[in-house]
Parts: sequence; structure tokens; C-alpha cells
Amino acid sequence: MARRLTDHAVLTFDCYGTLIDWESGIWDAIQPLLMANACTTVNRARALAVFGRLETQQQSATPAMLYPQLLASVHARLAQELDLETTPEMDALFGASVPMWPAFPDTADALRVLEGHFKLVILSNVNRDGFAASNRKLGVAFDAIYTAQDIGSYKPAPRNFEYLLEHLRSDLGLASADVLHTAQSLHHDHVQAKAFGLDNAWIDRQRLSASGEWGATAPVAQRPATDFLFYTLGEMADAVRAEIG
Repeated sequence: MARRLTDHAVLTFDCYGTLIDWESGIWDAIQPLLMANACTTVNRARALAVFGRLETQQQSATPAMLYPQLLASVHARLAQELDLETTPEMDALFGASVPMWPAFPDTADALRVLEGHFKLVILSNVNRDGFAASNRKLGVAFDAIYTAQDIGSYKPAPRNFEYLLEHLRSDLGLASADVLHTAQSLHHDHVQAKAFGLDNAWIDRQRLSASGEWGATAPVAQRPATDFLFYTLGEMADAVRAEIG
């Protein structure tokens, strides 16, 4: 028998792409580069696709690099690939852009509903300071926060999910059967969530299930199974309220 959302004790969240609108944040942060080069030929879809591929490569090559430095490196490589001129100052500005990335409009209200029924935990591919800046937009206090800086690698490395499950046990007394992993990215999150036997909720903000547009997220060869599918976090909060009645 399929489990219900409320059969779980903890929601483990990806943040960027799920709670924070990282694609809009990335696109906004690329604008100084495009303006400096008077570039009118690079559109959002192309820029995000190049970013997604380069970020994945950089995270694999330098797993211990802090996220601001990693973003700066990706910006320099993105400029080179798009045949644009950049500067170290523009690269660093892009690297420091995470605090400016906006939350999705439904995020804070949905999280306030969900915190009444679950423990809330973050498993993020950023550094501690970057998430702390974003957390001020999310409207809730999380029960635990685990970042790439804490772990020393970036999702989808298996180590990140091993760390998550180890610390859920030691910090919160929770087992894998208690977890509903909630995320947008198939590449970063859902492939490994299913590999570790976790129930999962896909927040398909890109409507990838219908459109096939990958945006800033690296594509996967085969779509992993998902236990729940919602297009927004608000839809998920509504579904929880409906279960409770």
C-alpha cells in the first residue's frame, strides 16, 4: 500500500531550485557579464544550460571548493564558452550572488504549513553563509542544516546522502523510513534518494515531467521513480492539509 505524505516524520529539502528560485537568481547574476559585452544573442535558456553543465563539472572536479569560489570559477568558464570578456571582479560578483537569489513566492507560506507536521531538514549544495542568507527569506527555523561545506562534497555524490542519514540518526533520532526527500532536481537529488531507498517528493517547478526543459539542472539519462509529484511547494502543503482533513 502506498504511503501517505503524513506517514513521514521529516522532510529533507534541497534548497536551490526547490525553495529558492536559483534559475532566476543565476540569470539575474549573469546580466552584468552580458551588459559589459553588449551581448544580445545569449538568451536565458542557453545561459542556464551552459551553467548547469559547467557547474556539474566543477563540483565533480573540486568537491572541497566553497560554493562562492566554485560559482566564480563557473562564471569565468561560462564567459569563455560564450565568447565573452569577463574580469576577476565580475567572476567574484557572480560568486557572491547567492544571497540575492529570490525565494519562490509560495515557499515561506508552504514551509510554515509543513513545519506544523514534520521536522524540516536542509541538504544543500552551498556553503553555510550562503544558506544562512537565503534562510532569512524562508520564514522557518530548520531542525538541521547540512551543506556541502560540512560534508566536503556536492550532490549527487553518494557521500552527501550517507552524511544526511548518519546525522538524521545521530542528531534527530530518525531512520531512513521516516524521511521524505523533497527536491526539484532529478540529477542532484532524486537519483540518489531512490538509490538510498528513500521516499521522495518531486517539486517539478520546471514542469520537466511535461516539457522536457532542463534549465540549469544537468539532465539524467533515465528518470528515477518518484513517490509524489507536485509543481509547487504550495501544492504539497495543500496535499498535507487534505490528508489531515
